[in-house]
Amino acid sequence: MSNQDNKSSTEARKPRLSAAASDIYDHEAIDAQIAQAASANNDPAAIRSETVKILQGVQKNGRSIIAEAFAKNPFDAEAMTASYTYLTDGMVKSVLKVATSHLHPPEKNADPLSVIGVGGYGRGEMAPFSDVDLLFLVPAKITPWASSVIETMLYMLWDLKLKVGHSSRTIRDCVQLANEDFTIQTALLEQRYICGDQPLAQKLDNTLKRDLFSGSGREFIEAKLAERDARHLKQGQRYVVEPNVKEGKGGLRDLQSLFWIAKYIHKVEDAGDLVDAGVFSADEYQTFSEAENFLWAVRGHLHLLSNRAAEQLTFDMQVSVAEAMNYEDREGRRGVEVFMQAFFRHATVVGDLTRIFLTKLEDMHVKSEPLLERLFRRKPRVKKGYSVTHNRISIPDTDTFLSDPINLLRLFEEALRTGMLIHPDAMRTVKANLHLIDDKVRNTPEAQRIFLDLLLKHGNPERALRRMNELGVLSAFIPEFEPIVAMMQFNMYHSYTVDEHTIQTIANLAMIEKNELEEELPVASSILARGVNRKILYVALLLHDIGKGRREDHSVLGAQIVRKVAPRLGLKQDEVDTVEWLVRYHLLMSDMAQKRDIADPRTVRDFAKAVQTVKRLDLLCVLTVCDIRGVGPDTWNNWKAVLIRALYRQTERALETGLEDLNRQNRGTEAKKALREALPDWPKKALKEETSRYYDPYWQGLHVTAHVAFAKMFRDIDESVINIDLHPDEDRDATRACFVMPDHHGIFSRLTGALALVGANVVDARSYTTKDGYVTDAFWIQDADGNAYEASKLPRLRQMIEKTLLGEVIARDALKSRDKVKKREKAFRVPTSISFDNEGSEIYTIIEVDTRDRPGLLYDLARTLADMNVYIANAVIATYGEQVVDTFYVKDMFGLKYHSESKQKTLEKKLRQAITEGVERADH
Repeated sequence: MSNQDNKSSTEARKPRLSAAASDIYDHEAIDAQIAQAASANNDPAAIRSETVKILQGVQKNGRSIIAEAFAKNPFDAEAMTASYTYLTDGMVKSVLKVATSHLHPPEKNADPLSVIGVGGYGRGEMAPFSDVDLLFLVPAKITPWASSVIETMLYMLWDLKLKVGHSSRTIRDCVQLANEDFTIQTALLEQRYICGDQPLAQKLDNTLKRDLFSGSGREFIEAKLAERDARHLKQGQRYVVEPNVKEGKGGLRDLQSLFWIAKYIHKVEDAGDLVDAGVFSADEYQTFSEAENFLWAVRGHLHLLSNRAAEQLTFDMQVSVAEAMNYEDREGRRGVEVFMQAFFRHATVVGDLTRIFLTKLEDMHVKSEPLLERLFRRKPRVKKGYSVTHNRISIPDTDTFLSDPINLLRLFEEALRTGMLIHPDAMRTVKANLHLIDDKVRNTPEAQRIFLDLLLKHGNPERALRRMNELGVLSAFIPEFEPIVAMMQFNMYHSYTVDEHTIQTIANLAMIEKNELEEELPVASSILARGVNRKILYVALLLHDIGKGRREDHSVLGAQIVRKVAPRLGLKQDEVDTVEWLVRYHLLMSDMAQKRDIADPRTVRDFAKAVQTVKRLDLLCVLTVCDIRGVGPDTWNNWKAVLIRALYRQTERALETGLEDLNRQNRGTEAKKALREALPDWPKKALKEETSRYYDPYWQGLHVTAHVAFAKMFRDIDESVINIDLHPDEDRDATRACFVMPDHHGIFSRLTGALALVGANVVDARSYTTKDGYVTDAFWIQDADGNAYEASKLPRLRQMIEKTLLGEVIARDALKSRDKVKKREKAFRVPTSISFDNEGSEIYTIIEVDTRDRPGLLYDLARTLADMNVYIANAVIATYGEQVVDTFYVKDMFGLKYHSESKQKTLEKKLRQAITEGVERADH
């Protein structure tokens, strides 16, 4: 190809800019301005300084024009990336011109120098703060003149605050180094002439095509795929809620890797050429372009808003990017959630396209398969109508396959039955024909059987569901599922999108069924071992969050959707009723266990009345465990396990033996008996003194291990010191902190302040006054990672608590500097709601405060209640990411409940005030 040919092909693909080229960078005017400044100066340093000064103004103006145009057309990524490239090209060209015309004029017969853009800059795609990767190309070794020019150019570009990556090489160097290093090879795959000697640049282009990129590319491809796998492993799955736009799964780097490989094999210059090469269909290329454009737009806004090369969509940036791209709140969903759903859907598409492309490579025998797999593989047998290509199920006759639309479901059944993957060509066929799954198919008994068998029969339903979801089959078969596909829940509690969370819950159920979690989940495992209606359980998990993303309560809406969907899946009426009840109340057990005092007989009684039968209790318990475990990798812990287990066992007993067993007296008698048995060597008199010291609530509210700890503290009590017992409660992933001291007003709030100061997260707290004027408080605390404190840290913990209780450290003042909300968490909206419940406990009013979590919150609330002369019997703390529910069991100074509405309103006003003041303090 001649220089002229090369030039015309480049012009044919001339990128579209955000504004007129001369507005972004007016070469003639700028070069004239620099030439004038240079002619007025003889000092090279002054010329360099003046050039940088002129270019800084041009750069600022150009960037401002591009950013302004991008703000008006926030999805026009093509013009944005091309414009930043054009602006950068202009600066590089001007800097070379200054260096060679005014600072280091070449001698006669000087070796040529060519400046080449490589990597992303070479591709001509730049985000606002992308790196500028330059190759300074010389024909032989670098001469002193070339060295001076390169050095001068780099200093000026650095002065312009450009992040320049650079190398100086000969053509021979390029080929040799690229053969040794795939990163260099990739960068050179996208080399582009910028300025300097053009024939030398053309020679490089010709040499690379002949000597470097003419082979099959097998090693290059395998290196790129290995790089991709390592990147995915580091970044996490596609559904991570703070994704990396560039490096994450389904991100820009995946699209780029795909194009690099295509360019190597098919020698294409543009992604559009992949249609002619037979890699993509026209529709798939359209999808490719849309995903690429969307991801580049997101990256552009992310850079501009961060004012740096940021690639991760952190929670706070998600809100800002969504606003920049004009996403608005709609139908009960925040604009940021609508934006992130679009993001995850594009990321899924990138995954699909990558799979299609990789299989095309296999068909061409470019990508090798592991030798061991080839040697030991037995060819699986597939049913009639299917064949095996590269160990994947494929469809030999598309017309026959599509003549019965139910085959669109049978394919997944065959994949699960054989354990094979589905060939991407078969996936393309499915995706292109989703319209065949209509009401007639949905209501066919055979389709219903296949779908339920996918859930119940093969032992790994999540595999089928995930692939069906990615290909759109799940939404086609259950249209009500479509709105939650790739739906992000904008909070720190959920690690996955709603559809992925649903699939994770089902994966957990399958694991319990296979006895893989017996040690971790003894109750759920024993329930399944005894036998339950599996169909009800799987369908309930599949549909439990189907009502999310609307204004209505998702449990109520979900239950209504169940009435339509469950019969269509072939469930009988009584099964439909049970699934509907489970979806309606799928949060009940979790809420009761985490937000209420399960030691209070009324809690268990109310829960038992709601559940009514052991059969429903069993189903709800398993569903609850799977739901919590499906929220994120670290959401389930021993603390939650102990609470759920205790609520289950007490409720099961109540349902089997009658609710009258649930009274305080019975529990007190049992607890005192357990204490006597735990202290066999104690004299009778000491035991009698200990068992008569407390009121009834003490006996039912604590485990015998805490009763023993308090008994020992009282036996050796020294009133001149603060009596503290710190004990790692490993069964609950928490440290139990027991305190005994003479009772006085506000002691509970002082304790919460002391614990907040040492950075302890309180998960449960109980306070009891004794008949002889002492207060016994038990707190369960965790460190910042949600674990019990290490034994080595307990002495310091004790020391800090003592200092605070003795008044050496004033919690209210000391917390000011620590009680901060992190920047990335400020984007969350957590409305405060406060409720009063006089029915949930026989002797206490339950105040539930649902608000944003922060280190000093519990202390603020406890201090406010103490100031209002409210007696706190216990506090139960449930944390859900940035949201916390603090539940207080309280009575007034006369030992009565808060029935009066005016008193409740006064308390609520004071609590809200404390929260508002705390938030203001935390935000500064």
